[in-house]
Amino acid sequence: MWAFLVRRLILAIPVLIMVSMLSFYGQELVPGNTLTTFFGQGAEVDLTQEQLQALRHQYGLDRPLPLRYLSWMGDALHGEFGTSLRSGRKVGVVLKEKLGVSIWLSATALFMNISMGLILGLIAGMKARGKVDLVATGIAVFGIATPSFWMAIMLIIIFSLKLGWFPASGWVPPLQDPVDAIQHMVLPVLSLGLFGSATVMRQTRSAVIEVLSQDYIRTARAKGMTERIVLLRHVLKNALIPVATVVALLLSGLVGGSVFIETIFAIPGVGRLAVDATQTRDFPVLQAIVLLSATMIVVANFLADLAYAVLDPRIRFR
Repeated sequence: MWAFLVRRLILAIPVLIMVSMLSFYGQELVPGNTLTTFFGQGAEVDLTQEQLQALRHQYGLDRPLPLRYLSWMGDALHGEFGTSLRSGRKVGVVLKEKLGVSIWLSATALFMNISMGLILGLIAGMKARGKVDLVATGIAVFGIATPSFWMAIMLIIIFSLKLGWFPASGWVPPLQDPVDAIQHMVLPVLSLGLFGSATVMRQTRSAVIEVLSQDYIRTARAKGMTERIVLLRHVLKNALIPVATVVALLLSGLVGGSVFIETIFAIPGVGRLAVDATQTRDFPVLQAIVLLSATMIVVANFLADLAYAVLDPRIRFR
């Protein structure tokens, strides 16, 4: 199994290197030269040649691009991503302040994805073509077909503006005021997690129906095993193998979806930071966010591979 996991880990390294190169060299594709992009269209007019040269040297722009990339990667490996061009603060410090908020939001949404999706999928699969299956499938189809940003707007209109049950925006740290924090998290988590829950539910339902048709399930029932034992020992374990792939893919969806959700609900997380950095052309912050997001997705895929090896012993020897 360790050889299998080491191969997967080695394959992730070129992916991260490619993402880092694309994110770093992408700034060169922006119209105008680098100083104009960083400091505004009037930079070359308002600053003297000596000042421009000093700025180029300060930000390392007088060095060749490959050397700048290698220097940036060396700093990134130590957790340093340079200095924000707008705030003047270290990018790593800014990310640490925002990362905790996004982790709370994404972890809660991911827990909702897995728990609700598995429960509804198991019930729908065990009661296939019944009334419960039809209702759960209808909810899943609605969740898959509904964009998260549209769902967020509808939830704000209904549950915040009309009913007044939950706040329309803002964020409260969970350790500061748990009750108020939960009230602020309900709508963002529902907006971010509905699509994932529907996806997990559909995949779990299909996997359960397929597993229930296997011969070893009929054999287990013929031996006198109760439905609960059959479900937990045979159906659930084998049905989780394809679901592990979906969960890994959902993490990438959470990373991208948090940009819209955090902007709509005014949540001070990494997604909101990415939007602000894009609007202000703060490239060091954007480069760090892209690399961090890619690393999270690669780690999620690696954990999915690890789940395969645990759930299906046959994969360990491939």
